[in-house]
Amino acid sequence: MNPTPDPNDPSVADAEGELARLGVQVDAMRALLVRLTQDVVCAEARLDQTQAAALAEANEQLILAALANQADAEAAAQALQDAVQSAELDALTQLPNRTTLLDRFAQALANARRHGARLALLFVDLDDFKQVNDAHGHAFGDRVLRLVADRLVSAVRRVDTVSRHGGDEFLVLLTELTQPGDAQTVAEKVIEALGAPADLDGHVVSLTASVGIAIFPDDGDDFDTLVARADAAMYETKRQSAGGIAFHGEAPVAVPGLAAQPGAATHRPARKDAGVAADPERRLSDLREANEHLVLAVLTAKELQTAAEQARQRQAAFLAAVADELRNPMAPIRIASAMLGGLPTDEQLLPRVKDIVERQLTQMSRLVGELVDASAVDTGGWALDRRPVDMAQVIDAAVAACRPAMDERRQRFESHRPPGAIEMQGDAVRLQQIVSNLLDNASKHTHDGGRISLSVVLTADSLVLTVSDDGIGITPQMLPYVFEPFVQDTHALGFHGVGLGIGLTVVRALVRAHDGDLVADSAGAGRGSQFVVTLPLAGSGATTQVAGPASGDAGVGQ
Repeated sequence: MNPTPDPNDPSVADAEGELARLGVQVDAMRALLVRLTQDVVCAEARLDQTQAAALAEANEQLILAALANQADAEAAAQALQDAVQSAELDALTQLPNRTTLLDRFAQALANARRHGARLALLFVDLDDFKQVNDAHGHAFGDRVLRLVADRLVSAVRRVDTVSRHGGDEFLVLLTELTQPGDAQTVAEKVIEALGAPADLDGHVVSLTASVGIAIFPDDGDDFDTLVARADAAMYETKRQSAGGIAFHGEAPVAVPGLAAQPGAATHRPARKDAGVAADPERRLSDLREANEHLVLAVLTAKELQTAAEQARQRQAAFLAAVADELRNPMAPIRIASAMLGGLPTDEQLLPRVKDIVERQLTQMSRLVGELVDASAVDTGGWALDRRPVDMAQVIDAAVAACRPAMDERRQRFESHRPPGAIEMQGDAVRLQQIVSNLLDNASKHTHDGGRISLSVVLTADSLVLTVSDDGIGITPQMLPYVFEPFVQDTHALGFHGVGLGIGLTVVRALVRAHDGDLVADSAGAGRGSQFVVTLPLAGSGATTQVAGPASGDAGVGQ
């Protein structure tokens, strides 16, 4: 058995005393933990009841609007893409139109000249097509034209181009010809394909066509000349009989299998100098004018498509930033709460928790403010409290608000402005917001240890405030859009924290509300940026002053 401890033993007394002291410490730790827990609960309640609720509601509306805008941008881009494609096709037959044919002809012509090759243009005109429209109506005639288009495409190679020239006339561009006789072979296949009977709405359709052929370089070296001479050859064979083929300057050729049909082509020579009748000349002039309009329409559609794609890309980047900002706005508070059980009990713990909570509250408050200001930009809802303002005091207040962030990043801040007061008319709160936003923007986009400077120059009637940095800079592509809402350079996303891209938008709106001007400049990515604000001074008799030495704001943040 263990002996019973002697109460008079000094070691027993010491142990009991130590145990009593430990009990007191445990009670003190429990009391401190209860107080800290109550503080965090109160902070969470404040956040949930006020700014968190406002932020959640604002963000919900913002995300819904962003998603709707993205859907609209994607729909617009698709519509523009469809418009560009449709501008290249004939609306009825979906064949390449004249614009597309001209483009392909230019490519084929360049290739033929480079390799000393030939190409041909076939002018195909349906015989007696007016009777089809008269007998069955234009809707039926349109179906026949679509059938003709399909059969013409099936009769040529994939490298060749079939285009509707107008009405019941078609052009076929044949490239990489070995000899002129190859064009006649294709023309015979075309007539044979069109002559095959087809059943449309219970009506059997069997067509004939007259084909005129012009060869490069034998019959001309440009598009209009070749079309005119192929057209002339087509009219020559049509005058002889239906369903014939004629080369420019040569006799029409009878197509095998059609010679026994009434009106088959004969062999009367065509006139060497056969030209284009008056009607074809007018038609060519009208088509040239229509072609000019089509080219302009295509160029406009492509510009709109590019703009829509840029808008879609900016919208996607904005959504990513919003998602990152809103993924878990309570996270820092949760971390602070967890710290209560993860660190030894110490009286310094509560200030650290409070600091984290207050920072998050400040950040969320700033975000809500930016969203409200962005809404005011859209609606023009500024209400400035204009009165005499000392701009020197405004700048000092803005610098004081931004210095902690710059000091945390060990950024060197330099200030150069005239001594004394700088009187002007304006809203002191909004003017401070202008300076604060510009300084905050510079700090966020400057590397740790970088340089930020603010300078003020006074002229006879204006104040010129410049905020510059040696940070990540702005790309030339993005510089024209830097003041647009929710626009951020790709390399700026996530740098020193993610923002919504509306701070500079608000600054520009506030500057303009004060009848001022704001200009951004940057030499490019990685080469810093500069923002210049010009504001009118109160009255016109102000004395011109030039920025002197730094007024006590220069220093390296520690």
